[in-house]
Amino acid sequence: MYVQAEINRAVASLKKGGVIAYPTEAVWGLGCDPNNIQAIEKVLGLKKRSVDKGLILIGSSADQFSGYIQGLDGPQKELFKTLQSRPTTWLVPDNGTASQWVVGEHDTVALRITDHPVAKALCDVFGGPIVSTSANPQGKPAAIEAADVEAYFEDSLDHYVTGCVAGIQSVSEIKNLLTGEVLRSG
Repeated sequence: MYVQAEINRAVASLKKGGVIAYPTEAVWGLGCDPNNIQAIEKVLGLKKRSVDKGLILIGSSADQFSGYIQGLDGPQKELFKTLQSRPTTWLVPDNGTASQWVVGEHDTVALRITDHPVAKALCDVFGGPIVSTSANPQGKPAAIEAADVEAYFEDSLDHYVTGCVAGIQSVSEIKNLLTGEVLRSG
């Protein structure tokens, strides 16, 4: 459950270039506007993560990814839209919609339709996908509780959204949409 006023404050922060922490299906995430390079730089700096690795984008529906999935054929788009048994991040061919700051050194972009109520509400109010990367510095365990996020980042974030992870026992599965290859088991 979430409070709409808090979602609105978090989204206002995103629109100003802020970085927020919020619960997802399995872990806490760090998010920002995927079109704001300074915000992405802040996320990467907080995580001590190379831009080459790329970032996952989450959205509340397939419609929010319409620009990113242009060029896919009908069956590929249907597969992307189909709810999976576990949270699934799809690697789709980069068609130039995502910035190199999101794509990294890859020729694909990582996209996930979230079903977590808080993450979904953030994307709905933001009006599109947001960056979603685990809330932890590289090499440290992913944050499962809000207290973990606060211990890692203290007052370095612009907003903490109240909520709990959904209890999924592992991070999202990452699959190539075109080949079906599983790059990370969920």
